[in-house]
Amino acid sequence: MTSATLDRTGALSLLARCDELAAHSTLPGGLIRRVYLTAEHRAVNALAGQWMIEAGMRTWQDAAGNQCGRLEGSTPGLPALLLGSHLDTVPSAGRYDGILGVLIAIAAVDRIHASGIRLPVALEVVAFGDEEGTRFGRALLGSRALAGTSDPAWLDLTDEQGITLREAYRAFGLDPDALGAAARQPDDLVGYLEAHIEQGPYLEEAGHALGIVSTIAGARRFSLTVNGRAGHSGTPFERRHDALAGAAEIVTVIEATARSAGIIATVGHLEVFPNAVNVIPGRVELSLDLRAESDADRDGVWKQISDALTEICDRRGLTVDARQTHSAPAVACSARLRDAVAAGIARTGNADPLFLLSRAGHDGMAVAAVTEIAMLFIRCRGGVSHHPDEHVLAADVAAATDAFEAAVLALVAAETPRSPAAPADAAAPAATPPA
Repeated sequence: MTSATLDRTGALSLLARCDELAAHSTLPGGLIRRVYLTAEHRAVNALAGQWMIEAGMRTWQDAAGNQCGRLEGSTPGLPALLLGSHLDTVPSAGRYDGILGVLIAIAAVDRIHASGIRLPVALEVVAFGDEEGTRFGRALLGSRALAGTSDPAWLDLTDEQGITLREAYRAFGLDPDALGAAARQPDDLVGYLEAHIEQGPYLEEAGHALGIVSTIAGARRFSLTVNGRAGHSGTPFERRHDALAGAAEIVTVIEATARSAGIIATVGHLEVFPNAVNVIPGRVELSLDLRAESDADRDGVWKQISDALTEICDRRGLTVDARQTHSAPAVACSARLRDAVAAGIARTGNADPLFLLSRAGHDGMAVAAVTEIAMLFIRCRGGVSHHPDEHVLAADVAAATDAFEAAVLALVAAETPRSPAAPADAAAPAATPPA
């Protein structure tokens, strides 16, 4: 391995790259907001593509705007082990959620390429363009396109400016009617590995730098609208139909029900109409995000909450409308790939890693529709994520990169050599300049 490779794949270099990517944002004052199919998305794809080329990969941007790179195996056209994460962010984000996983994947491929090892599979890195769903309110658009599970109806989704997803694809230089070209087939892949900050406190509390994801929690999201009747604030209580009072009771019932069942429920958005100091609220819109390790547990809690919504609103003279906006099943990580991650962590000196439920969603949830997945978790200070205070230690990033590289090598060492899945030109789109 050359000194140049060591320099650009070391922890300090990866952290500096995180800082470089963080500069591409629509928010002032060093805050980060970078969303799908924008100038900022184009800029970080270009940087990631440049770093992929330095790592020995040929690159292309797929039909969904995901930035991709490929290092051929011992024979051109072999099925690929997919590595990656996402480059988009939530508003006022940290600089490591998703981003660090992309950079660790690139670094692992860079090191393997520099070593001269010829693998029995190809290695591909994908930097997904949309995991968070910030712009169009629909998460995992990039990875769902790769998995071939995109819904054509999503092309009519709109952002805050009324721009449809279809229009945004075209403005980005992509053909929305050719989105299916981004889809991979199971025979093209041997698995998917992702490194990600934990987004929880458990590694830190246990004194571990790294951990293994057992399952990604299944999630359902709902838009709830409570309807009452607006009126003057002097109206007696017995004559009110106060939508906000009903919504407040609903929020507390949601929390109590989820706590009792041991699952996660979050009301993160609430909007009051007409939102005046001397007017009884006539309508309240709120969100609900439900997550659980078991889909059955999650759905059972939703049934309890739904029944409670009806009871509360009937009692208060209100009506409620519940519309599901997102659904993703719980995804158990592959035992075969988990074993490889465990072997990688063992190379860093920890032979007894923690297995953790991921309560947050990840691109792997979508990729699991087309291949097996596993994830490496990296300690994050205080478990803080989706916030400017996201923080990782350079020593942990170094350990994660070593472990991820070792996991890739452990996995492919056990891989039975296959014949090429397709000619080299068909195994991945022809290289194009990074967008």
